[in-house]
Amino acid sequence: MDKELRIRVLPAIGDVPASAWDACANPASNFQDQIYNPFISHAFLNALEVSGSATARTGWQPQHLIAETEDGAMLGAVPAYLKSHSRGEYVFDAGWAEAYERAGGSYYPKVQVSVPFTPATGRRLLVPSGENADLIRRGLASGLIELANMRHASSVHVTFAPEDEWRLLGEIRFLQRNDQQFHWENANYATFDDFLGALAARKRKVIKRERR
Repeated sequence: MDKELRIRVLPAIGDVPASAWDACANPASNFQDQIYNPFISHAFLNALEVSGSATARTGWQPQHLIAETEDGAMLGAVPAYLKSHSRGEYVFDAGWAEAYERAGGSYYPKVQVSVPFTPATGRRLLVPSGENADLIRRGLASGLIELANMRHASSVHVTFAPEDEWRLLGEIRFLQRNDQQFHWENANYATFDDFLGALAARKRKVIKRERR
């Protein structure tokens, strides 16, 4: 890169201007190539913090990473939290925590890179496309490791990331894990009854009973 990259930790997303964050999270120039993701927008993440939903008190202490030049131009960001539990992540790692503690360690705190309470796949290393995009993503990933060291965290977890980020993190020796989701798609059902009509009678009865 032409300029030195600096990584900074922010204790609140409100400490960075919304326009600067959103230029990395949902750059307007890329809208034709990618769908706008409201969950990584400044407005959504800020609402979680100011409402008290994602705060240190609830076990979601904001520790957002910012990549910038020496003169303060923002180049990338990561929504990160220091977690004292594993709730609200929709990734079940109780077995990992138990094994870690049996080995004599403390699993919490851990660094969690995700959107709180939102199991939706989306970018986590928020860097606009460009010549140096991969370098900046790698800088942010290295910053996450350093953040874990600074906060005496057991580990860094990046969840519900897209495949290209999953691969990049694997290249810099993050452990890679696979999960499975089930998605319901509307097959041109105009009403709920249309959906029920496409099911076997037994399944129809079960759903109707549950709804009652």
